[in-house]
Amino acid sequence: MLSILMQNPGRCISRETLLRTVWNYAEGARTRTVDVHVQRLRRKLGQEANSIKTIVRLGYCWYPDPESLSRPTPVW
Repeated sequence: MLSILMQNPGRCISRETLLRTVWNYAEGARTRTVDVHVQRLRRKLGQEANSIKTIVRLGYCWYPDPESLSRPTPVW
């Protein structure tokens, strides 16, 4: 999921799209899976957590912090 968001900076990715592409859920599936995983990603990202923006009724967007682009990438 993080990869999809990061490959589409500034572009809103709907929950439905994430459910289909990441978890192979059927069209129209209703679940909190995406929300739970976004919450977990934010915790793991630490200072970068604010890069994942929630767009109400649309989905999630990746907006990297310009200052973070100059910092070294952490190794997990």
